[in-house]
Amino acid sequence: MPLNKLSFEHPSSNTLRLKLSGEWQIYAGLPAVEEVISELSSHKDITQLTFDLSEIGAWDSALISFLLHLMRECGHRKIQVIREGLPEGINNLLTLALKEHERTIPSKIKPASFLERAADKFLQLKAGILALVNFLGEIACAFGRFFTGKAYFRRQDFFGIVQRCGADALGLVSLISLLVGIILAFIGAMQLQLFGAQIYIADIVGIGMVRVMGAVMTGIIMSGRTGASFAAELGLMQVNEEIDAYKTLGISPVEFLVMPRVLALMIMLPLLTLYADFMGIVGGFFISTSVLGLNPVEYWHHTQSAVRLSNLWVGLVHGFVFGIIIGVSGCLRGIKCGRSAEALGEATTSAVVTSITSIVVATAVITFICQVLGV
Repeated sequence: MPLNKLSFEHPSSNTLRLKLSGEWQIYAGLPAVEEVISELSSHKDITQLTFDLSEIGAWDSALISFLLHLMRECGHRKIQVIREGLPEGINNLLTLALKEHERTIPSKIKPASFLERAADKFLQLKAGILALVNFLGEIACAFGRFFTGKAYFRRQDFFGIVQRCGADALGLVSLISLLVGIILAFIGAMQLQLFGAQIYIADIVGIGMVRVMGAVMTGIIMSGRTGASFAAELGLMQVNEEIDAYKTLGISPVEFLVMPRVLALMIMLPLLTLYADFMGIVGGFFISTSVLGLNPVEYWHHTQSAVRLSNLWVGLVHGFVFGIIIGVSGCLRGIKCGRSAEALGEATTSAVVTSITSIVVATAVITFICQVLGV
């Protein structure tokens, strides 16, 4: 009696089920792959191959070689191989043995319908929302431990992150804010000159920079600069399995890596927003007095009377919220990064896109709330 047995079943007209039983080892002698190939050739309408290994005993590399040969033959014939019926160990070994282009065998299955694609998108959106809520909960717990003095993270790393988020970004923030102030001054002058009211350029530049534009431009700059940096750092740690090492040692990655980065942005974004407001006003002041011919003293007094303290507080709220958004987006994409170079690039790109989109949405929401409250 043979130690191994090979049999065929046809659950449907286009499906062949391959049932293996017995001992599949080198010394036992294996059935020839040609038997399966002959069965496939005699049924031209077969588009799927499935496996039933429920009665298989001991096996070694001989079984892997048999299945590998068979899967490559199915790939040439455009037959989809369903590997769900294979044990996990066999599946993993086949994945390692197959070449990259052989791992996904083209199938003749009809493309998914619109409803199926819509359902997939909905499930992906649901999974993303649940992951975000769970991540926010972990951050909240980490901040709770921080305020009670129980959080574990390195203080010197935190101060280094603060420097990267603050002092190291001053040059870029200065340049962009100065140019935005100049642009606002020129745009205001184009219309106000028609009425001889050029002095109100001070109102446009002052209120525009302090209330919204300073915070928005700073947030966008920090999204591309710091948010992407955080995503790349944590993503690379995920690829190198350093995140798993922290968990193995009993160290919370959110508490040790994420919380210091989010906290640094929460502190530095409002301060950078104040600096961006000042540089934008300086840019408008320079153009208005040197190019548009306005009186410097009158321009300065007009700016002081136009920009109220409420406008300043609204801008600081924008900066604080943007700091949370950038920190959470960058760290979330980094922590959830896959374990490949391609996944690392996607995580970095996604962090920037998510941050900027969220900043625009948050700006609209805060503006609406301020309008309702009359601030």
